[in-house]
Amino acid sequence: MIDLDISEQIAALRATFGDIRAVVDVDRLRTDIAELSDRAGEPDLWDDTERAQEVTSALSHRQSELARIESIESRLDDLEVLVELAHGEDDQESADEALLELAGLQKVLGELEVHTLLNGEFDERPAVVTIRSGAGGVDAADFAEMLLRMYMRWAEQHNYAVKVLDVGYAEEAGIKSATFEVDAPYAFGTLSVEAGTHRLVRMSPFNSAGKRQTSFAAVEVVPLIEQTESVEIPDNDIRVDVFRSSGPGGQSVNTTDSAVRITHLPTGTVVSCQNEKSQIQNRAAAMRVLQSRLLLIQREQEAATKKEFAGVITASWGDQMRSYVLAPYQMVKDLRTNYEVNNPSQVFDGDLDGFIAAGIRWRKQAPQD
Repeated sequence: MIDLDISEQIAALRATFGDIRAVVDVDRLRTDIAELSDRAGEPDLWDDTERAQEVTSALSHRQSELARIESIESRLDDLEVLVELAHGEDDQESADEALLELAGLQKVLGELEVHTLLNGEFDERPAVVTIRSGAGGVDAADFAEMLLRMYMRWAEQHNYAVKVLDVGYAEEAGIKSATFEVDAPYAFGTLSVEAGTHRLVRMSPFNSAGKRQTSFAAVEVVPLIEQTESVEIPDNDIRVDVFRSSGPGGQSVNTTDSAVRITHLPTGTVVSCQNEKSQIQNRAAAMRVLQSRLLLIQREQEAATKKEFAGVITASWGDQMRSYVLAPYQMVKDLRTNYEVNNPSQVFDGDLDGFIAAGIRWRKQAPQD
């Protein structure tokens, strides 16, 4: 008889999956997909390229999330069928396959369970990641390039869209800095735990004496905040004053109340216009200027928010969050979570999921300020 008793493990997986399904809210997900599909099918969608990209990207993300949930549900059903087959046919091959699938589902559900912890305000946004070389000279620049490749490989393994925005190359080897965007569901929430100072210890390939070298690189992660290209201003947010234009002008310019002053009450921004001949023209011109100023204020606020997320990262001794040791022994260790592996080459090849999952759990359990 086949010795295969995994009913308790399957029950535990079912319970975990039920919790995840509730958090994800599959019904809402299907509603979002239906609404986005309708918008994606509008004949004039691509008249506004930016809007079209936002709609299609959001639709793709939600379809991917739903497909993952449905795939796991199907795999759980298939696992139970495999167990029944193994017992009914006394089939060792089916039993072995069931054990492999059990391990696979435990890994997948563990990763998905971590994603349910990503409920911050910006967690579901795309991420913009910047890597900067720090103390350590040429080795630090080379280390920064190693980190860039590591994140590129990680994104590639997950089929995440990546766009490199900027790379500054160092003179001898490596890079001074690089900035790239990761467009995937919950990219910011996932990668935000990678922010901080990374430390590399190895026998330097750039030192003729072959001495051990310690170098640093900083990783900064910020959410991609949507940039609104026009600002809607409710009428009750402004006060409009009209007055007689002053100074030299043409016919009727300084003989009628054609000048306009608009005050944006929430921000106190004041714009005046008196160059046009009519009050209507001056008001339209003033509104255009006001919209431009409010857009600038909005972007400054977004930049301040990004700076808060990025924090101050010095890329030197005293604030490192992860160490990559290649000599005298092999180890990568996260100093916050104590998660570690003994295969640095695998980590540099993009195997980061264990570190990211441990970081997300650590952050959720850490005391809040």
